[in-house]
Amino acid sequence: MVGEITNETKSPLLPDRLEQADLFVCDIFDAAPKGDMASMAHPIFSLSTKPDHRIRRYEDESGKNFVEVKPSAEGLATIHDRDVLIYCISQLMAAINDGKTPSKTLRMKAYDFLKATNRVTDGRGYDALRSALIRLQGTQIETNIVTGETEQLDIFSIIDRARIVRQTRDGRMQEIEVQLSDWVFNAIRAKEVLTFHRDYFRLRKPIERRLYELARKHCGQKKEWRITLPVLQRKCGSSSTLREFRRLIQNIVDHDKEHAHIPDYGVQMDEDMITFTNRGTMLEDQQSAGVPSFASVRVSPETLAEARQVAPGWDVYVLESEWRSWMADGGLDAPKNPDKAFLGFCKKWFERRGRP
Repeated sequence: MVGEITNETKSPLLPDRLEQADLFVCDIFDAAPKGDMASMAHPIFSLSTKPDHRIRRYEDESGKNFVEVKPSAEGLATIHDRDVLIYCISQLMAAINDGKTPSKTLRMKAYDFLKATNRVTDGRGYDALRSALIRLQGTQIETNIVTGETEQLDIFSIIDRARIVRQTRDGRMQEIEVQLSDWVFNAIRAKEVLTFHRDYFRLRKPIERRLYELARKHCGQKKEWRITLPVLQRKCGSSSTLREFRRLIQNIVDHDKEHAHIPDYGVQMDEDMITFTNRGTMLEDQQSAGVPSFASVRVSPETLAEARQVAPGWDVYVLESEWRSWMADGGLDAPKNPDKAFLGFCKKWFERRGRP
């Protein structure tokens, strides 16, 4: 299984299965792992290790942008199934950077995928890959979130098609062909992607992977990013009670304090406020990739003071973080008047939620 627990180490991370002596795999793995920003911002993938048949809908604070995810008979695509997308995006971005024209359809060796994503290469790994392809093709999305300046208003699958091109006599796949959806392909062509740390594939728990995605998307190269526990739960797409979710996050915080195992970002919890801190370990291409144009937008101290009156009881710095996340989620351009735009956001936030 992808997330099996071994006795090799007490580390929260899985063992590193990418042997440095395997030069052929290292050549294939030269493409840095990358994820599309749209599915990083929204809870597209299930955190469950069992078949998840829930229909989930996510709306941003404006109520204008939404994502609705519907499972097939096999259940929703999982956070580990996302590895297929990461591998495909990585290969296509490497091709684009080399000046090549990308294609929606990719052919890959199953063994190379398993090695590059730190999976076992016995029968379990191939079976898990086959199941992932089925769930990815069966999971359908309806959204109006823009990727690559294109708005999708129809229902589409995460991948359009998957086909086994070559198969051994014992039934084990050798080569597979994956056709990406327009939604994912538009994000690739627009370079709306971010580089992942390679240790992402070593994170054992689905929720740890989701936390890293959110930190990579919203904290990026900033010093820190803060988010309240209820909002974090919503962004994770967790079906746990708030009490159970708090316990899960506290457990991760404790492990990270001892092992510093979450890549690129440290995580802390003070009551119901979660803080992600940049460890300063990102490579240069990780820091510069996909940074939105509004990252440099500043809100004046006077506006922050006014925001305290507009949304009494709320931490204005948390509201500012949520405002920036909302702009990123909707693919919005930097506002011409940041102060006015931020105050408008705070007013709507307080109208919807009231006092904390």
